[in-house]
Amino acid sequence: MAKNDPTPVIIGVGDIKNKSLQVENASEPAALMKQAILESLTDTNLSTAKQDALMSAVDDLSVVATWTWPYPDLPDYLSKLLKINPAVRHLSEHGGNSPCQLLDEAARRIAKGETKVAIVTGGEALASLRSCTVAKKMPPPGWPAPDPNTPGSLHKIGLPIHIYPLYENGFRARRKQSIRENHEESSALYAQFAEVAKENTLAWNHGKAASKEEIGTVSKKNRMICFPYPLLMNAFNTVNLAAACIVTSAGHARSLGVPESRWVYPLSGAGSAEDPDFWKRSAFDSAPAISASIDLALKNAGLQKGQIDLFDFYSCFPVVPKFASHHLGLPTGPSDNPVTLLGGLTSFGGAGNNYSMHALTAMTRELRKGNKKFGLVLANGGVLTHQNVSILAKQPNKGSVPYADQDPHAEINLPIPAFVEKPQGQATIEAYTVQFDRNNKPSLGYIVGRLESGDRPRFIANHGDEFTLAELSSMDKEPIGRRGTVSLASDGRNLFCLDAQSHL
Repeated sequence: MAKNDPTPVIIGVGDIKNKSLQVENASEPAALMKQAILESLTDTNLSTAKQDALMSAVDDLSVVATWTWPYPDLPDYLSKLLKINPAVRHLSEHGGNSPCQLLDEAARRIAKGETKVAIVTGGEALASLRSCTVAKKMPPPGWPAPDPNTPGSLHKIGLPIHIYPLYENGFRARRKQSIRENHEESSALYAQFAEVAKENTLAWNHGKAASKEEIGTVSKKNRMICFPYPLLMNAFNTVNLAAACIVTSAGHARSLGVPESRWVYPLSGAGSAEDPDFWKRSAFDSAPAISASIDLALKNAGLQKGQIDLFDFYSCFPVVPKFASHHLGLPTGPSDNPVTLLGGLTSFGGAGNNYSMHALTAMTRELRKGNKKFGLVLANGGVLTHQNVSILAKQPNKGSVPYADQDPHAEINLPIPAFVEKPQGQATIEAYTVQFDRNNKPSLGYIVGRLESGDRPRFIANHGDEFTLAELSSMDKEPIGRRGTVSLASDGRNLFCLDAQSHL
């Protein structure tokens, strides 16, 4: 390869875990990111002098937005901590897809000659923040003042705990699984993830693994959150984790003397998105943005599905890796080649928006071993809203292009049902979930339904009677496709009641 070869390569990766929950050890997210970046410098195997030269050449810093702390300008603050002056300082939007998106964008800039050395990083300190909150040490000692201009609000419907179960239930019904079969599948899948995390020294739950029975059994410690997901099928975000990747051109890596044994090539990236309003989606039994992103990333890398031999799929809830596995023809339950390197967001730790940065660092280390050829990381953001895929390899693209330069955005053009805010009449259940209280009792049913009249518009409703709530909470009766009546209540909510014959 020529000295001026613009092919992007990952030359250093680093991860940091601060397991301490003591207030005096409460490192802020930016401090954890700095440590991860310094770890990635060491990972290049360069001398101290050349590490200094590499850092002085950093002209591109991309940071995953943190859940933990509202920094006024996180990239600028981190640049000052690192004593660097990058021309490009970019903060992502919020979303778990961000790590793969940032890597893709940085690789493109390097391939075009716009960037010499890029750092992509992210981190969270939610466990420390919680400790400081409990100890009434806010803001945490030594942390910068928070940005006062960050309004936010939560809606009673539309939270991740509501929306992902809609898809799990829809995908289950599409595959003709019983509810119990589906629950067994999810429990076994997450038990395998837990075993992976047990062996991962960077995982929050390193050294311990919940069993399939523990994950699948609803109990006081593992209460049902929203049907069909108990707590241990939900992401665990109260962690202190950070990760970073250093990316440069093959030419610059060679001039620095970075051993080629450290090089891993980003081959391609792709992304897609659905409407952020979940009721404006085509269906609840599939995830077209996941499929489209995977397909475009494979196409841009010049690969077929069967050539990928390493995976890490985002897993805030079981349905996400199931959708990706199903599309790639892989088992939707546990398999001989697990679809996680980290251990999943429950056992490795959710790490806010930054989980997949850890997947990229893990993928880099695994590919360096030389036993596998191609790795695929799926990063998911929002409520199955944003998807980004990165494909990494130990060898560069075979073509003359240094990095896949095709359009990285996969369009989705599927019909969307009309939506009616105040439905009346006969209807069927399209998707549903039930929120449970802290005593493991069903408290509120959520129904996405379709009217039987006209062009079958979609609506959202709550349960209208106790029988309907009980049926929606059953492990033995499939609610999807069942008929009922939707009407407008005096408080303005839509209420859905299963038909009288359903009581028989």
